[in-house]
Amino acid sequence: MSPRRTRARPAAELDHGLLPALLGYQLRLAQLAVFRDFAAAAREFGVSPGRFGMLVLVEANPGVTQTRLAEAVGLDRSTLVAVLDQLEERGLLERRQGEDRRTNGLWLTRRGKVVLARMKDRVALHEARIAAQLNDAERRTLLGLLRRLTGSAPPALAR
Repeated sequence: MSPRRTRARPAAELDHGLLPALLGYQLRLAQLAVFRDFAAAAREFGVSPGRFGMLVLVEANPGVTQTRLAEAVGLDRSTLVAVLDQLEERGLLERRQGEDRRTNGLWLTRRGKVVLARMKDRVALHEARIAAQLNDAERRTLLGLLRRLTGSAPPALAR
């Protein structure tokens, strides 16, 4: 007697079991979709969403220390140093010795400011595409719910 063979289902017909009811699973699918669109929008810049966020934070907080930036983005200092090295090698930011000579402050370079300004335009289009299926109230609600899940307070300017 030969073993019974079953036909594989196409991915669209795959039974996902309990996964669709899990917040983490839905958040991960949403993150993948958002990151794919971001990658397409920012392809020419070669900057990931995380590095874009770092550049935005340095622009908004000129002279921010590496330690403070690491805390803000949730990275350990050694990981952050490697990322900053890459951004510095690309001429997007620079380190300057701090007032007490034990810390380095971070600033965007002239090139970093130009690249970031162009990226912000692309990211605005990316955000519009991502949010196109939501009305303004739904978008505000989603952002509020995500902030509750992450435990982050809304930025003062977003209110």
